[in-house]
Amino acid sequence: MKGISAVVFDAYGTLFNLGAMAELARASLGDRAEALNDLWRRKQLEYTWLRSLTGQHADFLQVTGEALDYSLESLGVNDPSLRARLAGAYLTPTAYPEAAGMLGTLKGAGLGRAILSNGAPAMLASGAAAAGLSPLLDAILSVESVKVFKPHPSVYKLACEHYKLPPDKIAFVSSNGWDVAGAASFGFRVIWVNRAGLPQERLPSSPEAVVPDLSTLPALLGLI
Repeated sequence: MKGISAVVFDAYGTLFNLGAMAELARASLGDRAEALNDLWRRKQLEYTWLRSLTGQHADFLQVTGEALDYSLESLGVNDPSLRARLAGAYLTPTAYPEAAGMLGTLKGAGLGRAILSNGAPAMLASGAAAAGLSPLLDAILSVESVKVFKPHPSVYKLACEHYKLPPDKIAFVSSNGWDVAGAASFGFRVIWVNRAGLPQERLPSSPEAVVPDLSTLPALLGLI
């Protein structure tokens, strides 16, 4: 992928490891921890899409809490302490182990490096700091600037406006198939991080490249 001037990343599930959150619930829920994590994530995304379609925006911290409350009640879990720990985990996520090294290589090559996320600004700033990624990023872009969630085109446009670049000069990296399709439709050069080996979504736009993790990005971009 030649001609890239900036690389823009989804945050949750791409740079930040959401799977680690299931471990927080395992001591309390045992085998149900994975079910809770999966339902929570699904409801979280469904709520962002529904709020965007109905014009009833709320920030991602609120949406995340509402999705968690639904998921806990759905599984018959009434544990305020667990709820607080899980909600707090979105403010202090861990990064995937290869994320920092990859961002350091991009920084050394002089490429722009930003997060573009559904997360609220305070959530993202806290998360990037907790994950040790803040010094490696030059921007954190949030949907709160436009009050609508991905995959609305106005969200992806934020990266173009920030870097003053056309979409085809920006590589967009996400682990979410729906986000990949939205970003590709907008015109970004899209890289799908497909850690789980999932099939491609049946949507009109597709990624330019598929990688198993973040470690291969520098080579894909011709930096090493």
